[in-house]
Amino acid sequence: MTSQEPLLREGLSGQYSYQNQTNRSSLDMSHSYSVNTIPSIHDYIISEDLLAGQRLDGRMSAVRRFFCLFVTFDFLFISLMWLICVMLNGQNIVNAFIEQILHYNIHESLFDIVLVAFMRFLLLILFYAILYINHWIVISLSTGLSSAFLIGKVFAFDWTKTSQPVFEVLLVLASFIVSWGEAWFLDFRVIPQEVHANRYLISATESERAPLIRRFIQGVPSMYAESTTFYSPRSSLQGSLLHEEEPENAVIPPEQLTPDQETHYKHLGARTLQSAWDLYQKTDWKLRRQQNESRVFDRKDPQAGTIFKLETQIDASPRYILDELYFRVANLPKWNPTVKESQKVQAIDEFTDITYQVSENGAGGIVSSRDFVNLRQWARIENAYVLCCVKCDYPQLPPNNKYVRGENGVGGYILECIDGENDKCRFTWIINPHLKVRVPKTILDRQIWSMMMGFAQNLKTHINSLTGETK
Repeated sequence: MTSQEPLLREGLSGQYSYQNQTNRSSLDMSHSYSVNTIPSIHDYIISEDLLAGQRLDGRMSAVRRFFCLFVTFDFLFISLMWLICVMLNGQNIVNAFIEQILHYNIHESLFDIVLVAFMRFLLLILFYAILYINHWIVISLSTGLSSAFLIGKVFAFDWTKTSQPVFEVLLVLASFIVSWGEAWFLDFRVIPQEVHANRYLISATESERAPLIRRFIQGVPSMYAESTTFYSPRSSLQGSLLHEEEPENAVIPPEQLTPDQETHYKHLGARTLQSAWDLYQKTDWKLRRQQNESRVFDRKDPQAGTIFKLETQIDASPRYILDELYFRVANLPKWNPTVKESQKVQAIDEFTDITYQVSENGAGGIVSSRDFVNLRQWARIENAYVLCCVKCDYPQLPPNNKYVRGENGVGGYILECIDGENDKCRFTWIINPHLKVRVPKTILDRQIWSMMMGFAQNLKTHINSLTGETK
């Protein structure tokens, strides 16, 4: 497999499709929509053009930034052409500047064309970059006045006194063409793309499915590939965030998040989801340990350090395992002996939450218990469920003196059907732990391999017991 291209390209337009999914316990209809369609948003297309029109975190949109570069190029290009014209006349550069600038004459000097380009540059940067207006009136005035001046210049300039008329003609034509190119680009590219993106985001915000839609288009310019399909969770699932009761032994009660906090967590989750999927596509994993159907790999990353991956097979549907790992995170200590505590402390939406976990002592007591605060987010990508996980800051759970605060880099679970069988899952677990412990790396790595193997066996045993009860 090769690394995925940016995953959100061709985008969402408006049709929902229902797909039947059967697992070992129930027959389910997942409400789904393709990345090529989105309902009730007037068939807008999420393409590179739409993404280029977005203002991310208040910054200038990509298409407007290109327009500003184009305006800067206009001034520099005209200035360069004027310098070439001056040098080709064979004059000393100092004398030429004195004659063309200090002793300016409209009939003999072309420096006024450079001044017009400079005034265009100042005017357009002021209104479209600094003041950030979205109207065509300023560009129409600058282009109209420039064109009028250039046409007048053609009649006023004494062409008989120049030794290189071809270059002077090209200078005038270049200034005329570039000024009209700026007007065309702003009116037909910049303004329509920004208006289109703004209307789309407003519609997505008002949509019933906004939490799922916005996280892949706000702040994440290039999220999922054109073949990707996203699915919302099954309706009225027992144990879903809409119906799950808060555990009695919760670490802390959840707080009311501000809109900015929600947006921050959703954006972080979306970026982590992209990164976890990219890691899954890597081909440079090295096999470290194998036991029956379970295999542990690792790879070195210049920034993240050592990343570990577990691959195995489980006799249950991917959706069944997702429900157990995501919605029933509080049950983790019951079947995973390496976890002492596990709680969901904040639900962001049906796809994103924050959890708090405490690990048991490890490596024969060499590594003491660590606590972790993780942000999780899930989605269906292509034919797989992806549940990502990454460290996050949560104000109500600062580091404490009882445990050393561990950190999880980008990781997560990837759950896929095997050969189209709904009751067999290819299970992949990617982790990038930072335990902040002074233990030789070789010893720590071996302990992580053993822990991952043990997790795989415990998960299989737990899932088999649940499916046995269901039967």
